[in-house]
Amino acid sequence: MTDRPLTLMAVHAHPDDEATGTGGVLARYAAEGIRTVLVTCTDGACGDGPGGVKPGEAGHDPAAVAAMRRQELEASCEVLKVGHLEMLGYGDSGMMGWAANDAPGSFWTTPVDEAAARLAELIRTYRPDVVVTYDENGFYGHPDHIQANRITSRALELAGATPKLYWTTAPRSMMARFGEVMRELGGDWDEPGTEESELPEIGLPDEEITTWVDTTGFGGQKFDALAAHASQGENIFFLKMGKEKFTELMGVETFVRVQDTTGAALPENDLFAGLR
Repeated sequence: MTDRPLTLMAVHAHPDDEATGTGGVLARYAAEGIRTVLVTCTDGACGDGPGGVKPGEAGHDPAAVAAMRRQELEASCEVLKVGHLEMLGYGDSGMMGWAANDAPGSFWTTPVDEAAARLAELIRTYRPDVVVTYDENGFYGHPDHIQANRITSRALELAGATPKLYWTTAPRSMMARFGEVMRELGGDWDEPGTEESELPEIGLPDEEITTWVDTTGFGGQKFDALAAHASQGENIFFLKMGKEKFTELMGVETFVRVQDTTGAALPENDLFAGLR
């Protein structure tokens, strides 16, 4: 044992991703005295501008959007008690098929080894015991999420690091409940993977999920962290739920363990199982 604190590093693509997918674990483990590090890979410039204006529409200023989202990200980190925020600063690549995918400086066009070398330096600095990022499809096919997965895998190789590595996911049972709640609140919801939906089926069957972390006690913080990203219209649905229903629906965060040296039994309910 050493005096070095146990450390969680979450590698995310955009400002606000940290709140949706890992807000609960970031808040929970910070409260438990674990050092938390958030790496945000892009500037979020392809997000909504003031009034919900979209990229390419009149009044959308990518530089102003990036600056606004940086402020929102810092506010979210304060709510979640994130200990260290590191921003790689690559250009937001937008959704798959957008012209922004190929823009100079976009994260999607950045050579994996180039971005991975920068992340590897952060891994050497913080020496995380647990690293969390997206799966190989970026959860739902977003190019920046896919790239985050690629650079994380490569960075761990470059750094010679073997922390526990997890990919975020969602149980299919929760996705079904999510659809029910969205319809109850008057939202449109085409079940992913159906003929009516443009989205591929996302998440995993419950039995394929290795790690279920109860973050119910931190649902309020997670809600407030998401509210800090108020400029992004896609977050409005979550906020309409109110804290109680939001916590009920989002109070467990789920992962797939893809790298481990501890031998901790599966399924597990703690990202740090086998480490403390």
